[in-house]
Amino acid sequence: MNFEQLPFATIDHLRPITQGHQEVIFCQGKTPGQVVAIAERLEAAGGTFLATRVEPVQTAALAARFPRAEFNELGRTVFLPADPEPAPTGRGTVLVCTAGTSDLPVAEEAAVTARAFKNRVERLTDVGVAGIHRLLTQTDMLRSAAVIIVVAGMEGALPSVVGGLVKVPVIAVPTSVGYGASFGGLAALLAMLNSCASGVTVVNIDNGFGAAAAASRINRS
Repeated sequence: MNFEQLPFATIDHLRPITQGHQEVIFCQGKTPGQVVAIAERLEAAGGTFLATRVEPVQTAALAARFPRAEFNELGRTVFLPADPEPAPTGRGTVLVCTAGTSDLPVAEEAAVTARAFKNRVERLTDVGVAGIHRLLTQTDMLRSAAVIIVVAGMEGALPSVVGGLVKVPVIAVPTSVGYGASFGGLAALLAMLNSCASGVTVVNIDNGFGAAAAASRINRS
């Protein structure tokens, strides 16, 4: 069956063929009952599910129904890995690089998503341009990755720096972290779009999930 009809959702079981991964539950605006019902159908079909932008009341409902699920409070994700969890696929590692600790919620969403999409994931945290020497001591880690997701708020400068150091694809994620003139991440978005470094691709503000989806396709192509 390609589609499964619930009263409030049409679950797309063809997604692994069309997009390379199971449909993901975006929890914002859904009731706990709706989230659990969708998760049940995805688990029945594939033995796994990923839920993003999960609110505490939804997390509690998922925890009661799926005690084996993994809850990332910072990234607002719930991931039920397959049992046994398959080995990572792809050409190499997806590295999630974070400018500051305040950017970690978006970075964790990206890291959990990349793992759920069967990638090997590593993290490099709090290496923003305010102390650029922290990043420059990690060039071996940067250059060993197959794809790098760079998450930054404020002025959004870190992706340009990373893009100038590596030859692999760099996916920039602007975050809404910053003071008033950052305009909720718009300043970082524009800075990343105008990067002088070649090979930098930009996704929407706070869109860690979208960055991981793109990184996974690159890593597995």
